[in-house]
Amino acid sequence: MSCFGGRVSQDLYQNCCNANTLCEFNGDIDSLKSEPIYVQKVFDAVLFNLQGMKTVQNQTFTPQIPSGHRVKRVIDIRCRRSFNPYNVEDPCNLKLDVNTTISGATFLQNAAGEHLTVVGADGNFSEKLLYAETDSCDDKCKGTPIFGTQNIAITGNVIIELDLLLCDSCNNEVVFTVCTNVNIAEASQPLVLTNFFEICMPSAIDTAFVPRFTEFCNSACEARLATNNCGRDLAIGPDGCVCGNLIIAICVTCEKKIVVPVQLCVLSTGYAQAPVQQNAICTTFPTLFPNQIRVEDTEENCGDAEDDTDDCCEREQPCRNDDCCPTNECRSSNECRRPQPRR
Repeated sequence: MSCFGGRVSQDLYQNCCNANTLCEFNGDIDSLKSEPIYVQKVFDAVLFNLQGMKTVQNQTFTPQIPSGHRVKRVIDIRCRRSFNPYNVEDPCNLKLDVNTTISGATFLQNAAGEHLTVVGADGNFSEKLLYAETDSCDDKCKGTPIFGTQNIAITGNVIIELDLLLCDSCNNEVVFTVCTNVNIAEASQPLVLTNFFEICMPSAIDTAFVPRFTEFCNSACEARLATNNCGRDLAIGPDGCVCGNLIIAICVTCEKKIVVPVQLCVLSTGYAQAPVQQNAICTTFPTLFPNQIRVEDTEENCGDAEDDTDDCCEREQPCRNDDCCPTNECRSSNECRRPQPRR
């Protein structure tokens, strides 16, 4: 698949691409149509920024710097999460285990005591069903506040990269990159971040669907030298091995949402369709989505809509001197019928 709108890139070393959103609008308001969609509405949401700290001493970096070079200064420090795409359960992957408890409401459970979950916007069973006695706030046409406690257990590793400016005996400078894999916490002793929140839920009584609770978090990491001094925080061994003292910050953003199913009317320019990738063998291809069946859409896709009646020769009707049933025989009731097959 090409990243360049179906065209082959002139630059074979191009590593990035532009996305095709599938939607275009020419600015003509008359081309907009109203469409009903069945979606989930965000009733209330809260957002948090949390930070966890990790200090490491005498952390070894690889590879070793070349012989005859010295470190002049640190150009850049980068930190990224460790992730193994071939094993998502790898203990070295940086993981966030979020545990949330609610006060003032209840997560619905089945007979086995398991929380009931439904499919969320991410396509997974990530939404829990909430219930609370909301009558008193319903009478005031307001939402019911509930309170929560969130514990995030962080485990796994991060990868630190240092860009060092090296200088040899002839004062020739070169940029040299070293890296290391740092463990933040083991599963047996995770780094735990805790916070509290308040969120508003709608009526759980006057509704066909009880409110739903969903949460998601994302993490990033930042690193720096412990004292921001290259001479104090970096040590170069006789063999060129680099050791350093670092402070690592795990930056976490979490959002909690109360969502409810709703039906909305939106303005649309029509169905989106991706540009076709040509194939030299097939001449026709099936459609992926059905056509609309409103009057204007039917006329656009099929021309003038014909009467929803049978062909005149497919039904009985009075005989006339026209071309309707030229081979039919008239019965005594003066009605037209089909000729019978010869025996």
